[in-house]
Amino acid sequence: MDLKEIQNLIKFVSNSGVAEVKLETGDVKITIRTTVEGNSPEVTYLQQASMPQAMPQAVAPAPAAAPAAPAAPAASEDNSKYVTIKSPMIGTFYRKPAPDKPSFIEVGSSIAKGDVLCVVEAMKLFNEIEAEISGKIVKILVDDMSPVEFDQPLFLVDPS
Repeated sequence: MDLKEIQNLIKFVSNSGVAEVKLETGDVKITIRTTVEGNSPEVTYLQQASMPQAMPQAVAPAPAAAPAAPAAPAASEDNSKYVTIKSPMIGTFYRKPAPDKPSFIEVGSSIAKGDVLCVVEAMKLFNEIEAEISGKIVKILVDDMSPVEFDQPLFLVDPS
């Protein structure tokens, strides 16, 4: 992994609002942690080589970002009867299998356990996210082509 790829990864993490990302490819391990205030990410870069102390720390400046809006609506009595389907990974959320195809689901769609709801792209791999329960889609909580975090709410489903 070269310096340009690492810089691009730092920029992506800074803009996505993710608190921490760990990446391991071959003999390279990278951990990027952003502070709560969003001031700057901390990058730990470890390349396993013959020297065990090859673990320099670098801090790159983060672009000034506006505070992120909450990803999910505030819990209320109405939302308590709904089941939240969350992202199982960090990546980019897509509602369609391809740009020229229709969305997997819309608000009001009936779903069955195992139906594909969306795709989350992570490191050039497109992962289909399947329904964990049967029901009706009440709300889609993420915009198409938006970055998502691990365990971020994606859909509200009425299981009744």
